[in-house]
Amino acid sequence: MSGRSQGECLPETIGYQGGEGRGRLMVSACLGMTVFGIVVALLGTLFGLPVVRERLRVDLIREGDLLLLLYAGIFVCTVLVGPLLDRFGHKLILVTSSVLVFGGLVNLAAAHSFLTAGISCCLLGLGGGGLNTSNNALVSDIFGERRGQMLNILGVFFGLGALLTPLVAASLTELFTVPHLILSAACLAAFSTAGYGLLRFPPAREGHSFSLRAALKIARHPLALALALLLFCETGNEASIGGWVSTYIGAVGAPVRTATQILAGYWVGLLAARVLAAPLLRRVQKPVVVFASGVGSVIGCGLLLSARQIWVLAVAVVIIGLSYACIFPTTLAIAGDQYQRFAGTLFGFLFSVALVGGMIFPWAIGHLSERLGMRSGMLLPLGGSIVICALTLEARRRLTAKAE
Repeated sequence: MSGRSQGECLPETIGYQGGEGRGRLMVSACLGMTVFGIVVALLGTLFGLPVVRERLRVDLIREGDLLLLLYAGIFVCTVLVGPLLDRFGHKLILVTSSVLVFGGLVNLAAAHSFLTAGISCCLLGLGGGGLNTSNNALVSDIFGERRGQMLNILGVFFGLGALLTPLVAASLTELFTVPHLILSAACLAAFSTAGYGLLRFPPAREGHSFSLRAALKIARHPLALALALLLFCETGNEASIGGWVSTYIGAVGAPVRTATQILAGYWVGLLAARVLAAPLLRRVQKPVVVFASGVGSVIGCGLLLSARQIWVLAVAVVIIGLSYACIFPTTLAIAGDQYQRFAGTLFGFLFSVALVGGMIFPWAIGHLSERLGMRSGMLLPLGGSIVICALTLEARRRLTAKAE
């Protein structure tokens, strides 16, 4: 172990060494995040189609249970992957994760029951968790002081995968069956598996001196905890909107195709804002961007709950997508700036806490909606957005105090 204190940041001058060039690794990371975007958006898109609900024999509670299984799989994998990244590096995690996603998609394409769909969700979650954590940690490692911009660019490809899912479903379900569309996504997962298998990655950062106890000390820092709780609410919000908004819009009275198109509008907003985030972060401090995004999400969620007309609902969903876009990757960039050592373990910790929100929020919405109505269930993302604003102010206060 080096003579540095275990929580101390490594200097920004330490650069990326070994493996492929940054460009090839960035392309591979973007492909993996596109696949992860498909995984996250898939259930919310499918649940908006009555034929899928009938095929899997699910009600609102079981929809929430399947979303819970998906995010539980992501959570379990994320807990395990963080230390493994620091010990063994990225390649093993990325290849294995892509294989799991491929298997989950193939199984889901053949599913005709809740049980089979549940197994598929677990596989998709496990694979998606590995892709998410490893690709974000990889980009943070190799781009140093540019990590804020590059993590947002990486998020663009997550948004691209998530956007393509409802767009394809809305446009092509009359030409192709749902299983055929799912198998098309499986082909992309197979392609990413081959790509990761051929690339060379940088060596494990702590490959010969890893200490889990030392790394986890970072997780007890007040700033790290504040960022983790912020991501808890943000992931819960994203999972709730991505998983439930098409069902909610349909319950308000919109046709199935319109509800799916409005869900696509959410991902359009998220994608567009992440494209704009990279140049924005060159001029605006990261905590300011996160706070402004939190305020925008409060406005969007409030409008979603109060709207009665379809076009107003569509505007609200786009505002929410625009607002959510920068919160997660920019918060990760703040963490990467402050804690560069044990980056894999730290990112694993942040993702793990975040994914508890991703598990709880959509599950709770399913149960609340079944008992009290969908409008009551959708109050949860509004509350999460308010908490995000408060936690951002706390994180900024701690950053200012640390700088002084």
